[in-house]
Amino acid sequence: MSPDPASITSQTTQPREHSRNAVRAFAPGSVGNIGVGFDLLGHSIEGIRDVALVRRIDEPTVRIAAIRGDVPGADTLPLDAGRNTAGQALIALRAKLRLAHGFELELEKGIPLGSGLGGSAASCVAALVAANALLDDPLPREALYEFALDGESVSSGSRHGDNVAPMLLGGVVMATDTRMIPLQVPDWLHAVVVHPDQVLETRHARAVLADPYPLSLVVEQSAHLALFLTGLQRGDAQLLREGLHDLLVEPRRATLIPGFAQAKAAALHQGALGASISGAGPSTFAWFASRTQAEAAAPAMQAAFAEVGFGSRAYVTPVAGPRAEVIGRV
Repeated sequence: MSPDPASITSQTTQPREHSRNAVRAFAPGSVGNIGVGFDLLGHSIEGIRDVALVRRIDEPTVRIAAIRGDVPGADTLPLDAGRNTAGQALIALRAKLRLAHGFELELEKGIPLGSGLGGSAASCVAALVAANALLDDPLPREALYEFALDGESVSSGSRHGDNVAPMLLGGVVMATDTRMIPLQVPDWLHAVVVHPDQVLETRHARAVLADPYPLSLVVEQSAHLALFLTGLQRGDAQLLREGLHDLLVEPRRATLIPGFAQAKAAALHQGALGASISGAGPSTFAWFASRTQAEAAAPAMQAAFAEVGFGSRAYVTPVAGPRAEVIGRV
């Protein structure tokens, strides 16, 4: 659904030229890393999304006509396609396929900037899914991955797929440099994702990870990852509980997020299988063995952030969240 015009923050270039057809698509938010799988694992979530409207145009270029949304900072996002995650993804698509035609793009931002919920990734995935539907021979989802990585790199400075991959495929996905591997997820698994009223830029959050880690800690983290992946495959809550511990990234980023430690403690007190930072933060997620547990824990996690002076929004979602889809032709 488009935002209420009264609440829209908008940037607009010159009026659009007539185009042959247009497609609207959405991409959901995501939890990157899932704590134990830095730059490797992610899952999509319900309740929050970006929407892209893409027009096929005769001019052999990519242009961004407008960026809208009632999220703070939407009016600061670049209209220059090469500096925008969605624009760069479409530029890469055109170049690889040697398309004679171009695309015009409008974005409706629903995912807050700097939230750790995959906002930059969602814009480029939504744009790709819409543009793909306009091709004479649409590509399979897997083929869109490299273009999504091209787009994501504009925002984060690196090509990591832990956000774009679950948006493209849905659910929990293992993302390598070249492949997206969907993982089995038991249907009882639910998550709470709490976004406090804070902003944490991805580049800043990555900077605190620059110092090397001792080999013993990397080995211990690898054991946690193995337990976690086995727990998913077997649908074993206890293995998930033992595996969902981030020894590498979370300790260095936790101090950047006021209230995180309290929110995590609240989730664990409510029976969470594990909890950690969503993506680069400041959003915090926790996994639960039932939706009932997740719904009961969400207010406690929000209260923890409120105690240190931050309002928040909470999303309760199946871990096997949705994938990006076409909404319709316009």
